[in-house]
Order: sequence, then C-alpha cells, then structure tokens
Amino acid sequence: MTTLALTLSDPFARAFRRRRLVFCGLTLLTLLMMGANLLIGSIDYSPGQIASALLDPDGTGNLAFIVWKIRLPRVLAAAMGGAYLAASGLLLQVYFRNPIVGPFILGISSGATVVVSLVMLTATGMQMAFATPFLTTFAGCIGAYGVMLIVVALAARVRNGATLLIVGLMMGYLCGAVTSILTALAEKGKIKGFVLWQMGSFSGFKWVEIEILFFFGGAILLSIYLLSKPLNAFLLGEDYAASMGVAIRRFRLFILLAASSLAGLVTSMAGPVAFIGLAVPHMARLSFGTSDNRVLVPGAALMGATVTSLCDLIARMWLSPVELPLSAITAFFGAPIVIWLLLRRRR
Repeated sequence: MTTLALTLSDPFARAFRRRRLVFCGLTLLTLLMMGANLLIGSIDYSPGQIASALLDPDGTGNLAFIVWKIRLPRVLAAAMGGAYLAASGLLLQVYFRNPIVGPFILGISSGATVVVSLVMLTATGMQMAFATPFLTTFAGCIGAYGVMLIVVALAARVRNGATLLIVGLMMGYLCGAVTSILTALAEKGKIKGFVLWQMGSFSGFKWVEIEILFFFGGAILLSIYLLSKPLNAFLLGEDYAASMGVAIRRFRLFILLAASSLAGLVTSMAGPVAFIGLAVPHMARLSFGTSDNRVLVPGAALMGATVTSLCDLIARMWLSPVELPLSAITAFFGAPIVIWLLLRRRR
C-alpha cells in the first residue's frame, strides 16, 4: 500500500500520466477535426453516407467523387501540413535556442514562395511541365534552403536573438519584394492562380501530392523522432552534445535540411501558412510540461495537425461560400491562445 502511494505521488509518475492524457486527448481531437472536415461542407451529408462513400473508393456517384477527390485529400493535407510545420518550427527553435523563431518568421516560407513564384509566373514552369507536380515541391525546398543558408551564415556572426529576428524579417521582406515584382510582370492569366495560392489553402490537393507529403514528409518526421535524444543533448549546448558523441557538424546540417524541407514542402503545395511553426511548439511545451523532444516531436506534430485542421474548417465555413485565407485564421486563432498559455504559466 505504501509503495502504491509513493508511486502515485512520484512526480515522474504524475508527469507520465499527464503526458499520456494529453497525447490521448490530442489524438482524439485530431480525429474529430478530420471527421468534422469530412462531414461539414457546402453540401451536408450524414455520417452514414460519408462512411459508405469511404468504403467505396471506386464509386461513380457524386458523393464518392466529393469524398475521394475533394474532401479526403484536403483533410489529409491539412493534418500532415500542420504536423510538418509544427515539427519544422520545433527544430528551428532547438537549433537557434530561441523561442521566437519559426519558418515563417525567419523568411524560410518566403524563400520557398519566391522560387515557386518563378515557376508559376514565368516561362520556367511551362518549359519544365513534365516535372509537375514535383517541380513546385522541388522549387519550394530550394527556396527554403537558400534563405536558411543566408540566415544561418548571419546568425553565426550575430548572437543576439532580437537581431536574428530582424534578419529573418528582412529576408521575408526582400523575398516579398521579389515576389511582388514577378507578380507585376506576369501575365494576367497566371496571376489569379498565384494569388490564390499565396493566400494559403489546402484545397485542390491531388492524390499524387498527398503521396509526396506522406512518404517524403513522413520519412523526415520519423527521422526527427528517432534523433530525439541527440536533439535533447544539442539543446543543452554543442559542447555537451559533442561530449555525448553527437557529430555536431553533420547534426546541425541535418536539423537545417529537415526543417527547411518540411517548411518548403508544405509551402510549395499549400502556399505560405503563418503562425503554426512558431506557436504550436510553445503550445506543446506548455501542454506537456516538458522540453524533452522525445515527447515534443510527436506531441507538436499532433497539435499542429489539430490546430491546422480546425483553422482550415473555419476558413472554409465561417463566411461560406467565400473561403478565407488560411494564414489569417491561424493568426487570429493561435495568437490569443499562446498569449493566454504564457500568462497562465507565469502566474
């Protein structure tokens, strides 16, 4: 009896129970959000009708087409996109040991946007049409890598966190200026599609894009989780990580490539999506009460999937049939929550 009481009062046991409950709650919320996005739309269907359509992927009716060609790809894209952006932000915050960095703040998403705009607004895309949809994915990753290399080179010279933030914002403005110039010089027929893409949305995803997201992004996310222990050591300092046997140069390169690839992958397909990479890692840390990346990597991915799925639902249905920009909804939804959580923890 005494042993049981000590076990129940053990802080490690309480922390384990808390994390387990949070994981179960996030998993349930993610499934609920995905189910809600399947059910709710411009045309209402019952859960039974949706379930029947899901069991009949080769169906020829309108419902099967709506579920398998429109709603289900969007549901999966929103969940995976949110998970990948959250994981990218978590990696960047570990790398820079700075809580105010993220793929959007550091200009990584803007860099991906610039190169994708080169493909969408110039003759480059027409000349390389054989590579679609892989072309935009490749372009987004290249743009993300380029901006990240510039930011890292400047960060090596500037150790101040506020200065690093300003550098990232300036990179974002420069990329935005280039994008604006390309938009002004582009043909009218190409501008409409690019502007819609630039607003951020998970609509219009095809199954080949879902496969790219699942296999490519999933492999990166799995590799991040498998390297959670070296990430914990890296968080305590490079000297400590080196003493634990971590190959610092290769590991730093891995962190940057993984974070840039995830951000570039999502941006190339869904457009720039703000806030998720910055705020969700904070929400995960406060919810789980830990900085252990073995918990935070899957936890932030689940929370990112939940938050992004909810924001996508709001963007679609709030002023239906008009669809709102996803980045606007993520900012309106997430900023007050993060401020509240931070104030609550401080109290």
